Amino acid sequence: MNEAFVQLRCPACEKDWEAAPTDLPATDAAFSCPDCGDQRRTAEFMRTERDLEILEQFETA
Repeated sequence: MNEAFVQLRCPACEKDWEAAPTDLPATDAAFSCPDCGDQRRTAEFMRTERDLEILEQFETA
């Protein structure tokens, strides 16, 4: 099985990075940028709609 990754972008500082969906909190949970510390819902850090869909799939699994 291939490991999945999602692309994230901080809305505040625009840092880009990747993470495994299993390492992230739920889409509506609080999440902080590792660079600037800005805190928002995890869904707001997803770079694309597809990244959000992948994260949601792991929530329901």
